[in-house]
Amino acid sequence: MSVKDMIKKSILNSDAYSTYDVGSIAIALLIALLLGILIYLVYRRFYAGVIFSKSFAVTLIGMCVLTCMVTLAISTNVVISLGMVGALSIVRFRTAVKDPLDLLYLFWSITTGITAGAGMYALTLVAAVIMIIMIAIFYSRSSNGKIYIAVIHYEGTEAGDEILRAFGKKKYFVKSKTMRGDVTELAVEVNVKGDDFFFEEKIRNIDKVKDVTLIQYNGEYNA
Repeated sequence: MSVKDMIKKSILNSDAYSTYDVGSIAIALLIALLLGILIYLVYRRFYAGVIFSKSFAVTLIGMCVLTCMVTLAISTNVVISLGMVGALSIVRFRTAVKDPLDLLYLFWSITTGITAGAGMYALTLVAAVIMIIMIAIFYSRSSNGKIYIAVIHYEGTEAGDEILRAFGKKKYFVKSKTMRGDVTELAVEVNVKGDDFFFEEKIRNIDKVKDVTLIQYNGEYNA
């Protein structure tokens, strides 16, 4: 059968969606919903950012279900599939994704909806298991400590050396040093394991130190 014949047959049978098995549709959407909730739980469990975005996490569930719905719709016939592609092609998504890892969850949610809508449940489950194992392995390697930026204001020059010695054996890097008159601003990247903030009190007790501010850092770093 040629492509032309397939298009003609699809046009003649444009109401084929009315013969769809409602049970199969319900099962596909239910599986997509459950897997979307699984992705949501994985995202919440392994989220390593500063502020957890619940709206983005819920979007992962909705994306999975809606993608499944679209897959079920376009599998009806060529006419609906072409119309759906044309409708989606004019939509522009301008929401900025701050964390590159969020793209992984988005693509995982979309592909899960597609495979669930196509009835490839075994592939969907196997892929989910592999993704969870992969994320767990790499998360365990990067969770040895949290990165903080310590912003310290002090007067004079002698206090600078004492501040660096106060970090002890912790892994730290001087990110910037700004001098404004007699006041110096020092920004230090430090790796903190657990609640081990002993260095903060040591720095506060140093003479001529005015204040210490700790900011959790969410950029790229090597643990």
